[in-house]
Amino acid sequence: MAARIDHLVTSGTFALDGGEWDVDNNVWIVGDDSEAIVIDAAHDAAAIESALNGRTLRAIVCTHAHNDHIDAAPALADATGAPILLHRDDLPLWQQTHPDRAPDGELTDGQEVEIAGTTLQVLHTPGHAPGAVCLYAPELSTVFTGDTLFQGGPGATGRSFSHFPTIVDSIRDRLLGLPPETTVRTGHGDSTTIGAEAPQLDEWIARGH
Repeated sequence: MAARIDHLVTSGTFALDGGEWDVDNNVWIVGDDSEAIVIDAAHDAAAIESALNGRTLRAIVCTHAHNDHIDAAPALADATGAPILLHRDDLPLWQQTHPDRAPDGELTDGQEVEIAGTTLQVLHTPGHAPGAVCLYAPELSTVFTGDTLFQGGPGATGRSFSHFPTIVDSIRDRLLGLPPETTVRTGHGDSTTIGAEAPQLDEWIARGH
C-alpha cells in the first residue's frame, strides 16, 4: 500500500519571549498500514499515539523547535521508541522547552527521510526559526512547511530567533520553485498550494510582516 497522509489537530499553548498564546497545531502522519512518521508532535502525545493505530513509528520529525511543535515529542518518543529528529540550528530553541532531553538525531538540508516506500526531502528554510525545515514529498505532491509558509504568506518573524528577509529568501529560493500544484500542508490552519502563494511574494515583501 502506498503512503498516505493522515491529519490530526491538537491544541495547547505557544510560549516565547515571555508571552503565551492558545494555538491549534496540525500534526501530520505519513505512512501506510504498518509504519509511519509523525511531523511535529504537538501538545498531546496520547492522541498522536492513538492516531497511529498500532503502526510502528519510525521517526518524529520536527519542522522547528518552537514549544508548540515539540512539547509532546519526548513523551511520544518514550511511548513508541521512535527517534526525535531536529535541525541543529534550532537546538537553542529546543533547550528552552526540553533542557534535560536532547533530540536523537539531526535533520540536514538535502537529507532524505524514507517511509512506506515514499521519500521526503529535507529543505532547510530558516527565517521563522534558524533551524526550520520543510519536507517535500514529490510522490505525494506535497510539501510540509511547518510555520515557514501558510495560506496567505510567510510565518511570523516578530519574535526571537526569527528574521523576515531570511524567511522570504527561504520561501522564494526553496519552495516557490516547486511544481505549482504542490499542496502546502502547514503547521497551523488550512492547506494551500505553491501556485496560490507564489504570485504574492512581492506583496509579502511590501508588507514586511
